[in-house]
Amino acid sequence: MRFGCCLNMVSTGTDGTGIENIEKLKEAGFDYVELPLAELARLRDPERDAVVGRLKSSGMSCEACNNMFPKTFRLTGPDVRLDEVLAYAEKALAIAGSIGAKSVVFGSGPAKMVPEGFPMDEGYRQVVSLLKLIDPIAKKNGITIAIEPLRKAECNLINTFEEGVRLAEDVGGDNVRVLVDYYHLTVENESPEKVIRYGKGSLVHVHMANPDGRIFPKSMDESDYRPFFDALRQIGYEGRVSCEAYSESFTADAPATLRFFRENMTQEV
Repeated sequence: MRFGCCLNMVSTGTDGTGIENIEKLKEAGFDYVELPLAELARLRDPERDAVVGRLKSSGMSCEACNNMFPKTFRLTGPDVRLDEVLAYAEKALAIAGSIGAKSVVFGSGPAKMVPEGFPMDEGYRQVVSLLKLIDPIAKKNGITIAIEPLRKAECNLINTFEEGVRLAEDVGGDNVRVLVDYYHLTVENESPEKVIRYGKGSLVHVHMANPDGRIFPKSMDESDYRPFFDALRQIGYEGRVSCEAYSESFTADAPATLRFFRENMTQEV
């Protein structure tokens, strides 16, 4: 496994990328950084060049991007502007590919939230159709889209890993797979058994947080992590795992979380 961290969750800078923490992440020993794509895409070219320059200077690789679409976009409902959405996808995925990202996480709860009164099944079909169009854009940029199921408090569409897998199957794209986030899985009371049942061949990326406060995980005593870790091991998952969590002390939390990952996610049981 390779272990990374989503820096936007600990961002203190005005650009929202969290790049100001990149040197600390490198010092902690993580394998890669996960940067927020919507924040990168909205920057002016000189500002984005500065972020990319600092990334390169750090020696860290950006192997994944989260936060695919801005909150202001509409992906479902009667007000979808498909031409604008696809133009953004072309630009954003080209940016992600240019900095080395291999996966881009499609959670984007506010953007894909089905508006009140709009048929849920039609909203679902809109997302399927959109991902079918995005699949070849991702492919030409060397990227796999990782569908992220989100807790119901953040979105009313695609809330479980099982639903995420069904969505990927309905899209049928070469470059569309699924992410599992331990935080959302736990909040939605979905069993890790679903990862065993549906994950092999579908799971491409993992997010981790201690669900008690969505903070950096550091101890097996915090949550019932073992069944989830065992499920990943049972399906032979050896991909990327990113900490996507809040922290009041990133300098202390980052190395502690990396030790936790290495001690508990890579060992045989």
